[in-house]
Amino acid sequence: MSQLFQELLGLGMEPKQLTFLQISLRGIIVFVATLVMVRISSKRSLAEKTAFDATLLVIIASVLARAINGSAPFFPTVGTGFVLVLLHRSLALTAYYSHGFGILIKGKPAVLVENGKLQRKNMSLNHISEHDLEEDMRLDAATEDLSKIKVARVERSGDISFIKAE
Repeated sequence: MSQLFQELLGLGMEPKQLTFLQISLRGIIVFVATLVMVRISSKRSLAEKTAFDATLLVIIASVLARAINGSAPFFPTVGTGFVLVLLHRSLALTAYYSHGFGILIKGKPAVLVENGKLQRKNMSLNHISEHDLEEDMRLDAATEDLSKIKVARVERSGDISFIKAE
């Protein structure tokens, strides 16, 4: 049975020796394993709300691709995907209980506009130009008038939120 499994997945073979069937079976297994990983992970990590979440997705994709194409050992590589998801989940849980740790790994929001006045220092620190802000005002706040904005923040996700003055 073990021999059949090794043959079907091409375990121990060089990547260029893998057949279409072997790569396809590896892809199916990695696909199912990734679905399990996504279920273990939080829904927010898929939304890429922060750099912390996006980092997980980039690394997982890179690691699991190696399992499919045979450039890394199959089962240890899939196992590493699970380890990374569990690490992400534990760091997120730590951030839930520790606001300071949450700021460290997820960042913090910054005020860009306060009572219709630009906060240029925060805009500069976050690399947001006045043109970027105006574009988001038009798209999300449906206004071009800065005086109608009570507060605008760049959120931890990088999105800009607007609270209009009454």
